[in-house]
Amino acid sequence: MSEQKQSDPARADHASGKVEILPVTGMPEFRPGDDLTGAVVAAAPWLRSGDVLVVTSKVVSKTEGRLVRVPSDPEARDAARRALVEQESVRVVARVARTLITENRLGIVQAASGIDASNVRGDEVALLPADPDASALALRNGLRERLGVEVAVVVTDTMGRAWRVGQTDAAIGASGLRVLHGYAGQIDAQGNELAVTEIAVADELAAAADLVKGKLGGLPMAVVRGLTLTDDGSSARDLVRPVEEDLFRLGTNESIAQGRREAVPHRRSVRQFSDEPVDAGAMRRAVASALTAPAPHHTHPVRFLWLREHGLRRKLLDAMRESWESDLTGDGFTSDQIAKRLSRGDILYRAPELVIPFLVPEGAHTYRDERRNGHEHTMFTVAAGAAVQGLLVALAAEDLGSCWIGSTIFAPGLVRSTLGLDEQWEPLGSVAIGHPAGGAPPARGPLSAGDGLVEL
Repeated sequence: MSEQKQSDPARADHASGKVEILPVTGMPEFRPGDDLTGAVVAAAPWLRSGDVLVVTSKVVSKTEGRLVRVPSDPEARDAARRALVEQESVRVVARVARTLITENRLGIVQAASGIDASNVRGDEVALLPADPDASALALRNGLRERLGVEVAVVVTDTMGRAWRVGQTDAAIGASGLRVLHGYAGQIDAQGNELAVTEIAVADELAAAADLVKGKLGGLPMAVVRGLTLTDDGSSARDLVRPVEEDLFRLGTNESIAQGRREAVPHRRSVRQFSDEPVDAGAMRRAVASALTAPAPHHTHPVRFLWLREHGLRRKLLDAMRESWESDLTGDGFTSDQIAKRLSRGDILYRAPELVIPFLVPEGAHTYRDERRNGHEHTMFTVAAGAAVQGLLVALAAEDLGSCWIGSTIFAPGLVRSTLGLDEQWEPLGSVAIGHPAGGAPPARGPLSAGDGLVEL
């Protein structure tokens, strides 16, 4: 079976024993309407069938009239270039300092939509060719007609790469070669079957040729000789990964926007936790975020008590359980009913971490009547509730699960006496915190305000 795979010429190794990279010298300064094919014929009559002619996109853009007049003043020129970047892009993927990373009309993700102000006149900028694959095919056909040779053509542009420093040339147009070489199903020298390896041959050719072309030497073309080419009809457009297959399809701006939209719905009540310890830094970051919630009169009326001493936690929870059991007995519940209700508080014992939020209404205004004093307290309570929700959302953003339990609200005096707090501290429940058992909880389904939104 492996021998059959290796013997299939269409699936042979893409590498060759030796290749040459030859500069094409003597090129003129191209302008719109110039005969690109004729210039290549004059400069490289030595082209052979099987060669790969690698051409920088700038000369293609120039001959095809893809130059745009702009002001020669540097600032005005830069402003015009930026407007063109927006015009030529279909979406902005990221903004890095003053540079926009965009997806352009060709589907290519690169800096500034490929618009370039280098190697052109001071009052011009160059757009990419409108259809680089068609440009490559036209040049290939022209060379066949005039020189009688069957060559491949690759049109290139310089690009940065995710996770890597520096730029390389990559193929944006191609004709006459298999742009991708797939190894899936072949067997390596150790007998291992290759699964997903796929080589971007056209991009490798573009980068290799740039070692000869360079950026400052006025050499826009090079020839790669020595490869065994197979023309499967593919083009550089086949190198653009479909959005649905792209692991990084969201750019920085889009990721941030989506994260903001999903931050609150991402919070789910988690009642089962793993034994994985909780990072103290994550806890402190979450509390710091929660404390940005709005509060009346420029006050800071919320305290989050992180109950880290497990003996003290158990002492408080045991006392609360006894108080709750006494209340339920007085209400006439059976022992089974009481046990079932008390078990709801077991999460506070099991959770790796426990935080108790408090309202401490320092700075609240005092009025002459209880009506306004009651409203003032309600206002502070709403602010504290916003901080509690902020904590839950911030914990979810740290990949921590949480569950708010209201039990301390029913035993404020007991909580204060056990923890040594004064009368101003009003407990607002408890928050059980930890890493969700079994991984992150499932995402919520589609959201709708429904009856919760009343529009007048």
